[in-house]
Amino acid sequence: MLRENANTVLNNILFSSLKMPPMHDTMRRLYRAAEQIREVKGPAALARLLNVSAQTVHNWESRGVSRAGLLAAQERIGCNATWLESGVGDMVRATIAIESAPPGRADSIEIVQYKEVMGSMGNGLVLRDQPGEIQSWRVSSEWVQKNVPHNTGVQNLCIVTGFGPSMRPLFNPGDPLLVDRGVTKADRDAIYFFRVGDEGFIKHLQRVPGTGLVAISENKIYKDWVITPDMDFEVFGLVLKVWRGEDF
Repeated sequence: MLRENANTVLNNILFSSLKMPPMHDTMRRLYRAAEQIREVKGPAALARLLNVSAQTVHNWESRGVSRAGLLAAQERIGCNATWLESGVGDMVRATIAIESAPPGRADSIEIVQYKEVMGSMGNGLVLRDQPGEIQSWRVSSEWVQKNVPHNTGVQNLCIVTGFGPSMRPLFNPGDPLLVDRGVTKADRDAIYFFRVGDEGFIKHLQRVPGTGLVAISENKIYKDWVITPDMDFEVFGLVLKVWRGEDF
């Protein structure tokens, strides 16, 4: 009996000395959003929903949700990435608004700029030589169907205001670009909106055998450069359409 009591005391002491680290605030909010918005509970179910490994979710619990994880949660759960990261704003994302229109008018769709879609990650991005911003567009559903029929979903569309002269004559600084943020891998030759470190770029990305992923500018004054594996590289979206403005 004495030995049993002694073992119990020892186990209690060992258990109390091995305290679990506190869960990161971003992860607490992520679990809350998954349960309230999608009725998903527990780390295993959350990992399946976000298409990540169980180990990734476990790491987030102590280290915080990664940038890619915040964007994945915003896309797959419908929560606000800014709220996940900081607790500021509404839990539920409200970036695309489809309204009941007056008789005789098509449904109205608001396409917002990349900052609102990407939350504070977009706000911290450096876009050099950007002359102001186009904050949003309001278009009809018919416009989307006829002008950008190939996209991953209306909710993934966002506006990027052109910046820098490197892509002239394709577009000028200040011109609007329509980006599909549902595409996050440069798996085919196309024009992408991406970052390396904290700096944003819009370039034609092309995979060259023996070289790797090459960033190509339309303006040939600018040299092509290679995105190497050691770079902090992330694709934000595929450029679907650009409009080039001319001054008269």
